[in-house]
Amino acid sequence: MKVSQFMLFGIFFIGMSPIEAQEKTSLTLDEAIHLAWTQSNEVSLANTKVATKKFELQSVKNKQYPDLKISGQYQRLAQASINLKINKSTTAEALPVVDQLMIGQVNASLPLFAGFKIKNSIKAYDNLYQAETASAMQTKEEVAMMVVNYYASLYKAQKTVELLKENQKSAQQRVTDFLELEKNGIIPRNDLLKSQLQVSKIQLSLDQSISNLNIVNFELVSLLKMDPKTKLEVKESDFIDFQMNNVPTDDALALENRKDLEAIRLQEKASLAHVQMSKSGYYPAISIIGGYTALDLKNVITVENAMNIGIGVSYDLSGILKNGTNVKIAESKALEVQNHQAILTDYIKTQVQKAIEDYDLALKQDLVYNEAVEQALENYRIIKDKYDNGLSDTNDLLEADVEQLGSTINKTLARANVIQKYYELLSVSGQLNQTFNLSKI
Repeated sequence: MKVSQFMLFGIFFIGMSPIEAQEKTSLTLDEAIHLAWTQSNEVSLANTKVATKKFELQSVKNKQYPDLKISGQYQRLAQASINLKINKSTTAEALPVVDQLMIGQVNASLPLFAGFKIKNSIKAYDNLYQAETASAMQTKEEVAMMVVNYYASLYKAQKTVELLKENQKSAQQRVTDFLELEKNGIIPRNDLLKSQLQVSKIQLSLDQSISNLNIVNFELVSLLKMDPKTKLEVKESDFIDFQMNNVPTDDALALENRKDLEAIRLQEKASLAHVQMSKSGYYPAISIIGGYTALDLKNVITVENAMNIGIGVSYDLSGILKNGTNVKIAESKALEVQNHQAILTDYIKTQVQKAIEDYDLALKQDLVYNEAVEQALENYRIIKDKYDNGLSDTNDLLEADVEQLGSTINKTLARANVIQKYYELLSVSGQLNQTFNLSKI
């Protein structure tokens, strides 16, 4: 590896930024995820959608109950001219003054049969409510994975910054030593310049890592609805120190537990209920009706206790011919949902297989990077001995130092990457919420 390649070790760590020079807040990964479940906008929106579906379901259920309406009228009548041309008697009598009308009515109706429309409406909206609930659970799963990824980036960044600072100190000390050696004519000025150049490259890498970490830190505290100035510190025990148990090895768990798949299955049930709802147009509607009327036309007639009860039947005969289109629309929408379910099932299988491969690869890389650290440390020790004895030049020493730093960083990040890939595998298998005990919130 050339000395100029050192920059690669400092700038390829995406999502890194350091948190320093001020008080830091420490949250375990479990605490951060539960905070996200209660504070994030994504979860809040998902919960609101669930509440909306619940209200819609209750609204549909209300159609089972009687409709009761009360109405009343009071009308002031003008004194109109009336010429009564029938039943006139020989004796002229003055007609009564009719100047006001009062009417009061109470009407009630109770649906008995509506072509199973109400029953299927309740079934459809109940399934939609359950589907929205499952979607909210899937949102929580995705938010949990977002927090995991942020924590992984923060942990990797902090460890990288620590290692860069340690290496920076040794590089600066080397410059100090080289200055004395160059003054005494032991080494050429070119070797001093090379050591100074390495310090500059380390500083550039460090600055980039600090900037990136600040961005990730801000994104995470924004997700958690914390003070934007909060600086989070990820301790190793917060992220690394746990046992990886029950690692999924196929897609069986995912197809059984994925909440997005459960949601679309419930949507399919709702769509089939909508098909039955559309067929209700082929049937008549029957209901019990009843009422009470009171009327007073001043000086003419008074009606009290006028009660009625009976059966109401309505049948849209023209709708029988038109309703076939509505049924076909509902059936087509049900088929759309079935196709979406098939697509999602295939996508989940692909996701799980990729996650399994990524996790296996992370484990292998962890082993290799652990071995590489020992090799790089031993290589640096040998090169340093040779350099001290005049058997190796400055280029070899600086290159060995870069190799040592790179392997140490890779080892540190490899373990965090294993944990991150493990959580990703749990997430695509629908197990992440259970891992962090969603029932606690």
